[in-house]
Amino acid sequence: MKELIVSEHLKNNYEGYYTGGDSEWRWLGAIDKAENIVSLCNNYPHGSVVEIGAGEGSILKRLSELGFGNEFYALEISPTGVETIKKKRIPRLMECALYDGYNIPYEDNKFDLAVLSHVIEHVEYPRKLLYEAIRVARYVFLEVPLEDTIRLSPDFVFEKVGHINSYSPKTIKRLVQTCNLTVLDQKVTNPSKLVYTYQKGQKGLINYFIKEWLLRVLPGVAVGIFTYHSALICEKTKQLR
Repeated sequence: MKELIVSEHLKNNYEGYYTGGDSEWRWLGAIDKAENIVSLCNNYPHGSVVEIGAGEGSILKRLSELGFGNEFYALEISPTGVETIKKKRIPRLMECALYDGYNIPYEDNKFDLAVLSHVIEHVEYPRKLLYEAIRVARYVFLEVPLEDTIRLSPDFVFEKVGHINSYSPKTIKRLVQTCNLTVLDQKVTNPSKLVYTYQKGQKGLINYFIKEWLLRVLPGVAVGIFTYHSALICEKTKQLR
């Protein structure tokens, strides 16, 4: 069987993705993403944490500030991402390495927790990566944007942000279940007010309150209209004897 590799056009897209170094926008997003990790994973073992697709390291930096985890490992496909992470000097970061996008260079069951935060929407073969994640970790956390709404374009057009998969709360749950993973908990969240106001000021704040209200009152309707985030904590499905 031919080995799965990242397509050249995607690899090239991420080569210089983090050339500008630290980003205030990504840091604001990382605060929310780290909060979701702590919220869903705090009651499960998380002494050793590997972030797969660690970007510029903002999530690991925030987890370190929150005292979540004792040892961190970072894997990233972008050379500029690896360079930026190393410059952060994140406390308890044991290793930061470039990887090929699919094959995780660690032995089975090395980690308590594998984190894939806003990664699966970028991946051509998401099941391959999920199988690798559960191979090296006892638990897997993942978060994706919920872009499969009524406003999703009927035709795909590639953009630099690199999202090639679109999910709803149902389809992301079904995806992980096809990878021999059991969903222990799942939640839908709205990014913080800071994220909205950073983007669009007062207009962004109005947008935040509309989405927040609708998510609380009619969550099923909300995720069918607007983009939110879905976070899940999973473990390997126990085989029946």
